[in-house]
Amino acid sequence: MIRFASLGSGSAGNALLVETADTCVLVDCGFSLQETRLRLARLKRTPEQVDALLITHEHSDHIGSSAALARRHRIPVYMTPGTRLGARDPAYPRLREFHAEESLAIGSLEIHPFTVPHDAREPTQFVFSDGARRLALLTDAGHVTAHMIARVDGVDALLLECNHDPQMLAHGPYPAALKRRVGGPYGHLPNHEAQRLLSSIDRGRLQHVLGMHLSERNNRPELARAALAAGLGCRAEETALADQQSGFEWRELR
Repeated sequence: MIRFASLGSGSAGNALLVETADTCVLVDCGFSLQETRLRLARLKRTPEQVDALLITHEHSDHIGSSAALARRHRIPVYMTPGTRLGARDPAYPRLREFHAEESLAIGSLEIHPFTVPHDAREPTQFVFSDGARRLALLTDAGHVTAHMIARVDGVDALLLECNHDPQMLAHGPYPAALKRRVGGPYGHLPNHEAQRLLSSIDRGRLQHVLGMHLSERNNRPELARAALAAGLGCRAEETALADQQSGFEWRELR
């Protein structure tokens, strides 16, 4: 059994809980220490229950207070060597480096990191498995690659970035340089690319698909839902999104 819940998803902070009956992993910690504790409490969890902290990459909305949380509660932290080099605060007491495409085990969770095109030192996303079911996290990628499609093909649940609508980004308030970064091939996944990825994978086992990392200025929920629905072949009201304030509640793979 795999359960998962989001503490929040967006440019102001990201964190995800993934757990089995005996293992609890926190993926990213993009909030302050106090805010992380409050959001964990909302999901009826405490830092003491977290067995490990996985970091996707060193951008502040993902790495946040991870070092402080790890030091305070002696939590092992897993990241790539590139992410370690890019981290502003390298003082992790129990740091474990891993390499993309090399699987690792934390308790009863099997974790398969894979590379994505993003403007960080050595970014990864993850597929989690309990041996029977697979959950994929795929955000912070500038475009869809064949490698990404292969890694999430046939999963049981997919947490997929729907960051922006290109027209809203082009006409929105961001400075030109930031628009180029977000909309570029190493920025963030636009709605139509999320749709294309969904259309390209085997969806036969999917129990859950959630749109993640929506921009509050360059996207609208109805646009993200429409893209997910088109990729899944369902109605927009059947889709689900994570948000910045509350993420999403616990979901389970059966």
